[in-house]
Amino acid sequence: MSLVDLVMPKMGESIMEATILKWNKQPGDSVKLDETVLEIATDKVDSEVPSATAGVVEEILYNVNDVVPIGAVIARIRTNGTATQPAPVVTQAAASTHSAPQPVTQSTPPPATPSTNGARFYSPLVLNIAAGEGVPLSELESIPGTGNEGRVTKKDILQYIANKRVGHQPATAVTTTPAAATTPIETPVETTTVSAPARVVSEPPATQQPISLYGSNVEIIEMDRMRKLIADHMVRSVHTSPHVTSMSEADVTHLVHWREKVKKDFEKRENTKLTFTPLFIEAVIRCIKKYPLINSSLDGDKIIVKKDINIGMATALPSGNLIVPVIRNADQLNLTGLARQVNTLADNARQGRLRPEDTQGGTFTLTNVGTFGSLMGTPIINQPQVAILAVGAIKKRPVVLETPEGDAIVIRHMMYLSLSYDHRIVDGSLGATFCSAVARELENFQLDRQL
Repeated sequence: MSLVDLVMPKMGESIMEATILKWNKQPGDSVKLDETVLEIATDKVDSEVPSATAGVVEEILYNVNDVVPIGAVIARIRTNGTATQPAPVVTQAAASTHSAPQPVTQSTPPPATPSTNGARFYSPLVLNIAAGEGVPLSELESIPGTGNEGRVTKKDILQYIANKRVGHQPATAVTTTPAAATTPIETPVETTTVSAPARVVSEPPATQQPISLYGSNVEIIEMDRMRKLIADHMVRSVHTSPHVTSMSEADVTHLVHWREKVKKDFEKRENTKLTFTPLFIEAVIRCIKKYPLINSSLDGDKIIVKKDINIGMATALPSGNLIVPVIRNADQLNLTGLARQVNTLADNARQGRLRPEDTQGGTFTLTNVGTFGSLMGTPIINQPQVAILAVGAIKKRPVVLETPEGDAIVIRHMMYLSLSYDHRIVDGSLGATFCSAVARELENFQLDRQL
């Protein structure tokens, strides 16, 4: 008779936690090897967690919608096929907090939260949010935690910050005796005093927020789960990397004419469309090989230069959210291979068929803001990468062209490129040089190129 821990799997290089969406198995249910036990989500992709063994689910340690750190034990499975007394799933209480899960007596309880001199443990995400919002550690200590063993979760800190902005002060942890809770506390307000009993209260529901906060003629839309995760990811990136953006202009007339000439034959022969994206990626790959520091990440004071070139491509979803599937070893693919990968990943993203590995391991990201009509953009770096390139809309414009007979004003297809990069690693000279190099690659596209 033995118990096997089911842990939250590592979903990617920069992902430190995941949200539980649904439990497919409950305590007492039989489970087969590799059978799905639960569904989870990160800011990149939804995924299923399979069982590492065959047996019976003994206990579940987290609820639906709980945010769980990578590597944490989320359930236990009894491998002899018989559960003596499965522990019940912890359900959400009527108030905004819930108690920590209680393991059965046969199981080893979860390890205690690390602490130093009685200080509470906070996840890196909670600390980053607190730092970004100006919440000092002394104030953080007063926030009631709804996570496992009273830990402050992302939801707790965000709710606390929201309450502060609208003038609500959430309850702080009360450590005095019960009698102390009824003792009046004299609070000076200018020349008068107001007595108010200290008490623990629930966080006010959203419906209690005053209408005057937003005005009367408004529509309030709650962020969906993916939008909240994307927002957190973007905020962390801005707080992590000092962003600098360099811009270049490219005459892509030859590229546009060549694609227009071959796209029908290409689609007929390869059964897939030839968009501009694989042509842009091809140019980026050539320049990364010339300037490999662009294809790196930072670990403390160590620069990790990646030998693999894995290109992430920002893709818009029907919901309006963005996701970044990754073309792995993109430098080993020809134009046809890149076109197939671009179209397959984009289709899978829009239809919700991406696998966790499809969004992992990116070393550089391309985003096509021109798809939405923008001439240029200043994109936010996709951590832990150090650079991201935005390509703008291709527009016909009159430009001055130098010819042997002299300067001439002609109509050309022009496009702006903007490279955002981490100034801790990439200096302005390298960033500008790389951006200009990509522009030159696109300008020097050969009209007589063969498929």
